[in-house]
Amino acid sequence: MSNEAIIEASATNNVLDIEAIRNDFPILSRMVKGHPLVYFDNAATSQKPAAVIDALVHYYTHLNANVHRGIHTLAEEATAAFEATRDAIRQFINAAHREEIIYTKGTTEGINLVAYTWGRKNLQEGDEVIISGMEHHSNIVPWQIVCEEKKAVLKVIPVTEKGELILDEYDRLLSDRTRLVSVVHVSNAMGTINPVKTIIDKAHAKGALVLIDGAQSSMHLDIDVQALDCDFFALSAHKMFGPTGAGALYGKQHILEAMPVFNGGGEMIKEVTFEKTTYNELPYKFEAGTPNIADFVAFKPAIEYINTLGKENIRKHEDTLLSYATEKVKELEGVRIIGEAAEKASVLSFVIDGVHPQDIGILLDNKGIAVRTGHHCAEPLMNRFCIPGTIRASFAVYNTLEEVDKLAEGLQKAIKVLR
Repeated sequence: MSNEAIIEASATNNVLDIEAIRNDFPILSRMVKGHPLVYFDNAATSQKPAAVIDALVHYYTHLNANVHRGIHTLAEEATAAFEATRDAIRQFINAAHREEIIYTKGTTEGINLVAYTWGRKNLQEGDEVIISGMEHHSNIVPWQIVCEEKKAVLKVIPVTEKGELILDEYDRLLSDRTRLVSVVHVSNAMGTINPVKTIIDKAHAKGALVLIDGAQSSMHLDIDVQALDCDFFALSAHKMFGPTGAGALYGKQHILEAMPVFNGGGEMIKEVTFEKTTYNELPYKFEAGTPNIADFVAFKPAIEYINTLGKENIRKHEDTLLSYATEKVKELEGVRIIGEAAEKASVLSFVIDGVHPQDIGILLDNKGIAVRTGHHCAEPLMNRFCIPGTIRASFAVYNTLEEVDKLAEGLQKAIKVLR
């Protein structure tokens, strides 16, 4: 698609008022090194609308109290606000039961919870766990730890030169010893959208469970865990306009009930004696101690903000940005796109011949343009492409075509300086 066609498509198809949306995000009005902020690091963390910030302030100003068990007004109001977010998450991903939504610190903790509870209980010597070659470290390291401990085998689905999974190889990796498949829905490093429904169905045919890393997809794609039939799904609030340090793990109820506890302490118990402890029901069985109450309360308005904009509208705008940015970057001399899958979300990752990504990142920052450089916690993927890392521009609904033009101009000037 040409630059002109992309601009025309944006003008005719986009029903969102992007300038009004930008006004909802206070940080977008700030200056960085004398330039208006251009924030293209959304795959690392998204910015927060005023509604989320206001919810945090309101909690600490009016509701601050510990949740559950308290009988005073503040405790009851805080508990109601805290639990309302669980219902919002359940609806957002279409889980069957609110008890299937476990609060976590984020996607990383959700994956670790499954690895250290389900994995340690169910994996035996010679069993197999399958991940993919484009996983974030958080979906590699926990499985390495547990597989080493249990003498299980970790297998990896390879990645093509375009950044897509080789599904024929996945078919060959699956066996009667496969116990779990854990794959990313959308690659944080390349934007590749993986065919997770196909992956899930093939794993289930072998009797294996499936965990989906939804850290990137939960913001950009429609998520229906019942339609996907995944056994686990992990997400993070801070990728979804929400606060840091809050997230959720979805798990099918009967699987969660059979899993051992994760952390011990208050809330996850029914009764404690020195002789024996009985554990709480779902979801509290996995939620020990005082939780990150304020950030979970503020997660709900983030979900509501996404729902108000509509994911289809968000995707249309982000797809326009991605297409336009891809064409602009390809015009630059010596650029190599890393990840040219047929199905992509809003991530543009690339390298420039003879230039280190970090040097580009520094020069762009001098112009107020925030991109991410490095291996993006996907070092094995970088090794597959024989590169130390990439320059990654990742887009959100509040970004504009004019900002993409600034990125292209900044890249062109940086290349001239560094060559």
